[in-house]
Amino acid sequence: MSDPEITTREQWLVARRELLAKEKELTRHRDEVNAARRRLPMVEITKDYSFDGPHGRVGLIDLFEGRSQLVIYHAMFDPDADAGCPACSFWLDNVGNLSHLHARDTTFAAVSLAPLEKLERYKQRMGWTVPWYSSYGSEFNYDFHATFDPAIAPVEWNYKNLDELMQDNPGWEEYRGSETGVSAFLRKGDRVFHTYACYGRGIDLLNGTYNYLDLTARGRQEDWEQPPGRSNGSTMSWLRRHDEYDPAVIGGASTSA
Repeated sequence: MSDPEITTREQWLVARRELLAKEKELTRHRDEVNAARRRLPMVEITKDYSFDGPHGRVGLIDLFEGRSQLVIYHAMFDPDADAGCPACSFWLDNVGNLSHLHARDTTFAAVSLAPLEKLERYKQRMGWTVPWYSSYGSEFNYDFHATFDPAIAPVEWNYKNLDELMQDNPGWEEYRGSETGVSAFLRKGDRVFHTYACYGRGIDLLNGTYNYLDLTARGRQEDWEQPPGRSNGSTMSWLRRHDEYDPAVIGGASTSA
């Protein structure tokens, strides 16, 4: 594996200060993007969506739990699957204590297509406490472009329609499945508004593990990263559900010199 070159503390400090200037520029740009996100207009949700939760059948407004903001993670767990997607499980592992979101009048919930009994069983296996609702039988996932079937809703992902998606990957024409995504909502009284959604690499900032790895010399160790030579496999090929890792891999013994 290709590691950074060895240098003196003085040389390292020069390089670190150059990087710091870029980091500060990125921080300022991120603040500008965050401000632009807060200025996005919003769209009222008038369709009646239903979800199965631990306390029975509920509507979208009930997912707010009385708070004014709601963030939904669209977790990939199709009705015929026996377990949640490993990548979505990775993201849900990184949610953290929800009290901090609640302190800012914001609720977090996961929504999946699988029946509630499957979600509850998998949630117990994973040791999660996040609210998790089933949208089985609802068009919610399709309308918010996390699940795809043109017979139910026009196919759109990451703000590209089907024709645009097929230009990038012809496989989209026959694809019937789900992708990850996050949607944000605002409640004003009994009215609910859709304010934001992101997909693909847009959800990277929600994954603490990846962000910690980005601070390290070897990074995520995936084949798309630069500089090359620090990867041990393709994107997310290393990933397992947290109870499926080989103990020898996560037990602390180094696998490389």
